[in-house]
Amino acid sequence: MLAKLLLVIGAVLALSACVSQNGEDLAGDSPLPVPSCDTSHVTYALTVAPLLQQNCSRCHSSAFASGGVDLGTYAKVRTLATDGRLLGVVNHAPGFDPMPQGAPKLSDCDLNQLQQWVADGALNN
Repeated sequence: MLAKLLLVIGAVLALSACVSQNGEDLAGDSPLPVPSCDTSHVTYALTVAPLLQQNCSRCHSSAFASGGVDLGTYAKVRTLATDGRLLGVVNHAPGFDPMPQGAPKLSDCDLNQLQQWVADGALNN
């Protein structure tokens, strides 16, 4: 009986040490790295195309262009970027169907990167 009691007390002490350590991490003693959002080197090939592939191609590809929107080539994406439709739909702007449909809005980083790419001229680089 005494052995069981000591085992329980030891387990409680071990768990409380873990909780204390986690609390210290959250208090800033050991800050977790904050992911950065690089908008200084946004390119179609390395940033925009993978983002669209991950979030949009299921419905808007050359094989399946839902709503007549095909994001399968740079030229088609650039057209949507330069006429304002790309940013309108992903930013859920009034008058645009919010995209991705039935999914959460893109992250702030993704939106900032798309906006920067369009502001830089929506180049194919």
